[in-house]
Amino acid sequence: MNRPEASDTLFTWADLQAKLNSELLNNLGNFINRVLSFVAKPAGAGYGSVVPDAPNAGAHTLTKTLAEKTSKWVEQYLDAMEKVKLKQGLKSAMGISSDGNAYLQESQFWKLYKEDPAACAIVMKTSVGLVYLLACLLEPFMPSFSDEVLRQLNLSPEENLSLSEEKGEIAKAKTPWNFVPAGHRIGKPAPLFKELKDEDVALHREKYAGSQAERSSKAAADAEANKVANQLKGTKLSDGGTKKEPKKQSGGSKSKTAEADITVAKLDIRVGLIRKAEKHPDADSLYVEEIDVGEDAPRTVVSGLVKFIPLEEMQSRKVCVLCNLKPVAMRGIKSHAMVLAASNEDHTKVELVEPPESAAVGERVTFAGYAGEPEASLSGKSKTWEKLAAELHSNGELVACYRDVPFTTSAGVCRVKTIANGEIR
Repeated sequence: MNRPEASDTLFTWADLQAKLNSELLNNLGNFINRVLSFVAKPAGAGYGSVVPDAPNAGAHTLTKTLAEKTSKWVEQYLDAMEKVKLKQGLKSAMGISSDGNAYLQESQFWKLYKEDPAACAIVMKTSVGLVYLLACLLEPFMPSFSDEVLRQLNLSPEENLSLSEEKGEIAKAKTPWNFVPAGHRIGKPAPLFKELKDEDVALHREKYAGSQAERSSKAAADAEANKVANQLKGTKLSDGGTKKEPKKQSGGSKSKTAEADITVAKLDIRVGLIRKAEKHPDADSLYVEEIDVGEDAPRTVVSGLVKFIPLEEMQSRKVCVLCNLKPVAMRGIKSHAMVLAASNEDHTKVELVEPPESAAVGERVTFAGYAGEPEASLSGKSKTWEKLAAELHSNGELVACYRDVPFTTSAGVCRVKTIANGEIR
């Protein structure tokens, strides 16, 4: 995934795992599967596998903005590939996928289907076009992937897997809703990537580790390799591979080891559904919510969101909930969890971190490359929570992240609406 343009690169299994799970599974695979699965749903819930018509797509503001971004990505892709800058070309293609995910989330197509069918048809037809475009652009890197995407689109790879300037297909990047015609029947959607779990990594590492002598000789280097792997977990393919500098640590080796054990796996973040929200009877700035987090009874949660989010927007919505903070009384009402939200730099704007609409209530939010059981209980002022909270943020693509690893559910990544590069608490 970190293809060198002019020098060697360092391969680690941890980096491969993080790249596959965060970029391929949660970014690319999630986008394509969400689009095709929705189109494939029967009439009344989807489109019965038939691509809808979208006659006024060019006048739809959100879609017009997406088309402009897509056209620029394609221009960058073609320029990079012509100059044999393959890494830059791959980055451009993945940028289209990231924008596609943001487009789906911002459009709230699942609501449009009932509330504004014409707008939903525009979003779906445009998204199907992006799926086709991604299959074409990624064919030089992952030919079998592209063949499978076209199979799911019910298009022939031999006839369709190219962007022909003569046929005007490159120009269609400016109008991606025109790539696949209305009335076309797609094939059967299926997941394109499988999560690479820790146990899978262990098996592959053993399989490809070489001779027993080689495995023994490298044991002394494992600690250093792990440090490098932890740095590389934060490398994102879609931002050009920028790595964060490791923070300097003080103290002895014992304290360093203890800090190394503090990862986001210590947090019990779950998908929650707000069943009811109301104003706190004794505090103007607080809401009191009843939130279903997959337990026998909802949890009572107190949140200081009154100044930022209208009460009606707090009703019956899915949120990300930190469930293992110690209960704390807030103006006489005990709060048994915390709703996670992002804020801008001057804390004048706050938005909830939202899981995908189809995420299961109660499922634990995971982070690629970080496995383990959460702590039973965390104090809001504990060093563990303070350290981890400092690394929770929304990225430039509005994805909620720990370091640069997305908040992930079985239905995809968690996002915020508009606050890029905001802190999450």
